[in-house]
Amino acid sequence: IGQVKKIEIMNSLSALWHGRCPRCHQGSIFKFPFSRIGKFAEMNTECPSCKVSFMPEPGFYFGSLFVSYSFNVAIMAGVFLILYLTVNPPDWVYGTSLVGVSVLFIPFSFRYSRILFLYWFGGLQRK
Repeated sequence: IGQVKKIEIMNSLSALWHGRCPRCHQGSIFKFPFSRIGKFAEMNTECPSCKVSFMPEPGFYFGSLFVSYSFNVAIMAGVFLILYLTVNPPDWVYGTSLVGVSVLFIPFSFRYSRILFLYWFGGLQRK
């Protein structure tokens, strides 16, 4: 891989991490930051910078449920293994910990499942 290709990949990964438009890497996909807990799910309908639509078709984001599910399974498996290998608590601690961590990661899971789905299947390549 050439140096230019590496830079392009790093720019795309940075834009993905920051929730930026897959086409221009400038506009934000979501209206509000993570810190606005009540509004973490509100998306822009189009890129504020390049005006490309973030809604390719009706029901497009239903597929992101599978990505979100994968995130939750990975998070729960990680928490379970950490608890099991370190302290091996009673069953109620496992249940409470898994539910608590799942609830805490809802904004992360929701946002990044949609961002990844848009990047992978949205048809919005960098110009």
